[in-house]
Amino acid sequence: MKPVITPEEAARLDAESVVPVDILMDRAGFGVARVAAEMGIGYGSKVVVLAGRGNNGGDGYVAARYLARRGAQVTVRSVGFPKGDFSPARRAATAAVRSGVVVEPLGRPDRHWDLVIDAVFGTGFHGVLPEALHPWTELPVPVLAVDVPSGLDAATGEVAGPAFTAARTVTFHAFKTGQLLGEGPDRCGRIDVVDIGLAGERPEFLVAEEVDAPRPVRPRTAHKWSAGSVLVVGGAPGTTGAAVLAADGALHAGAGAVGIACAEDLQPLYAAMRPGLLTVAAEEGSRFGGDASGILAHVDRYDSLVVGPGLGSVPETFVVELLRRWSGPVVLDADGINALSSPGVLLERDGPIVITPHAGEFERFAGRPASYRAALELVAATGAVVLLKGNPTFVLGRRRWAITSGGPELATIGTGDVLAGMIGAFAAAGSPIEEAARSAAYHHGVAGRRLATRRVVTAEELAREVGRSGV
Repeated sequence: MKPVITPEEAARLDAESVVPVDILMDRAGFGVARVAAEMGIGYGSKVVVLAGRGNNGGDGYVAARYLARRGAQVTVRSVGFPKGDFSPARRAATAAVRSGVVVEPLGRPDRHWDLVIDAVFGTGFHGVLPEALHPWTELPVPVLAVDVPSGLDAATGEVAGPAFTAARTVTFHAFKTGQLLGEGPDRCGRIDVVDIGLAGERPEFLVAEEVDAPRPVRPRTAHKWSAGSVLVVGGAPGTTGAAVLAADGALHAGAGAVGIACAEDLQPLYAAMRPGLLTVAAEEGSRFGGDASGILAHVDRYDSLVVGPGLGSVPETFVVELLRRWSGPVVLDADGINALSSPGVLLERDGPIVITPHAGEFERFAGRPASYRAALELVAATGAVVLLKGNPTFVLGRRRWAITSGGPELATIGTGDVLAGMIGAFAAAGSPIEEAARSAAYHHGVAGRRLATRRVVTAEELAREVGRSGV
């Protein structure tokens, strides 16, 4: 896991550190210089460091000194000489000048550089960049940002007006929230976390790594019904494929038996589409009605329910009855969420549940725009685990997780259905619902990225890739 902290937490760590600020600043500036070297900066390279008055500017002066030692032609364009006669930033600036670094007023861009190092504002920035910096944000030159690109709110990822867009960002000790929220991922580029000797952080949330995404392991004596069985409730006429994709996701994620609860007229269709799936005739005709008794008569055979993929328009009573009368793990997705009139309905459920909305579904359900903070409030109000789809995807319950393993290749129809089935499979095999959601989201992203290196991602191929990846 990788911790993600707020700017306020970063300030607390700095203030409470027993390491002298000059040493922290030297380590930070050296880390910036090292990344610049990785970007190809060496002897003869032309580098401009845009330095502010505070400690962020001090980091920039230190980086300038180290790069000058490497033989680069370094110029500092100063937004204002560091404040305080005895401040660490002032000492860093003086050391840079003594090492031969040229310091000039900010001015306007007037020559070619190989790299711009943005050390103007740090994590405490709010508001709009000064107008004098606007031309610098438009240069067709790679930018290396110190802590966060200037103009980006390090807490929220919001940008008001012009801002720098970095090829790489060097941040210290841990990711900052604004680097993963809002415009942060687009503005920061590749983020390098440099250890400068701080400790004792209180993370706002955690970025999941492979070790945080365990997969259920089948015992030697497993059979198809003990390996985890999943019932998908969905698939109205016109959206039958959604239920099939969810079922495929469950099978390829390791479920031993997967069924689709459907209206009676659709049973032959599903049998023809996927002979490896079971079907449960839960309703006469071709659509679900307001009575879930037909499904409830069969659910005891299954270990988890996935409710909603392609379900279509159903009465709220249909979904509410399922949630009230079945206590096993439930994955509530797509039309299952849309059927509910308010989040308060979830309070009537005793068993584990994860809801998996994308931004539009979240806004309709919660009555406010989708965001990390809004999703946290929904968790607090309902007790449900919330998986808010996006980039990153958040899995929020007792702990707060960001999933960054996926990317834009997953933005295609049906991939969310595959994810819902994967969560159902992991929960059916015994994973706690929050862990099932986190692990499924992580491996869903991994499979998508791997598949994208070979071909365009489609939901059907994604489900197969999930199986190939050993999930």
